[in-house]
Amino acid sequence: MRTTFIESLSQVASENPDIWLLCGDLGYSVLEPFAAKFPERYLNVGVAEQNMAGVAAGIALSGKTVFIYSIGNFPTLRCLEQLRNDVCYHGADVKVVAVGAGFAYGSQGYTHHALEDVGVMSMLPGIEVFVPCDPMEVRAATRLIAGSGKPSYLRLSRQGEPNLGAAVTDLRRPRILREGRDVVILASGPVASRALEAAGELAGRGRDVGVVSVSCLKPLDEATIRDAVRDASLIATLEEHILRGGLFSVVAGALAGDAKRPPVTGIGISEQDGKTSNAGSREALLEAAGLSVQAIVARIEQSLAKR
Repeated sequence: MRTTFIESLSQVASENPDIWLLCGDLGYSVLEPFAAKFPERYLNVGVAEQNMAGVAAGIALSGKTVFIYSIGNFPTLRCLEQLRNDVCYHGADVKVVAVGAGFAYGSQGYTHHALEDVGVMSMLPGIEVFVPCDPMEVRAATRLIAGSGKPSYLRLSRQGEPNLGAAVTDLRRPRILREGRDVVILASGPVASRALEAAGELAGRGRDVGVVSVSCLKPLDEATIRDAVRDASLIATLEEHILRGGLFSVVAGALAGDAKRPPVTGIGISEQDGKTSNAGSREALLEAAGLSVQAIVARIEQSLAKR
């Protein structure tokens, strides 16, 4: 995803001389192609994310489109006040790009885990939020936000993620990865690959399971989601994020007022209670959080049994 992002951004910047990129002293081996091609539009502001957000807002308010890039929590939580006051309340054309979604930087511990970022960023006024599931969606998201003229949040994983479906036609609309009507799994981010595996296992048990990538969480395309789950007996949301403020929250909120709707089961990261400091490989942390394929299958089967 990182490589796809910078390749896509470089292409867009070749077409639009107003595109800038700022980083917080990281991205080595990833950002160099952009820096070498557009040195006058690239700034490394150092380990100073609050300053980075303020500088980005200033450049954007002079008529430019500015991307800021860092790891998970750093361009979001560390500079939240600047994003709120300088970027969002001014409608500045700043794009916040966080690499290392969820447990992607697992071995570096909770300081590098991004588990609350989608909920926090979604609360900011006027910002759009994108959580792509594969490189094709990253490419589409980069081009889309580069031309939107609005504050945006783009949540990336790291590297090696496979493409999961057909070409992206409209990133603002949920993308069907697998047809199925009885159970519909709505997924955001690269964990969508686990949703597809789980759907395959459930299909072997006689279940008709669809998988839909919801990469645009704000604004949420409620009409397309309603159409996708129209005949479902169960909706399951899947995300590498806590349920509060993430995909589960926005889907459940969107459907809450409907007179008739299937039940919604949220599958995500449990909120921590008490003092914790988990570290390990991403796979180990996802397993511990109940996001293995087998755990996803079990949760869906349990929810179906309660109907």
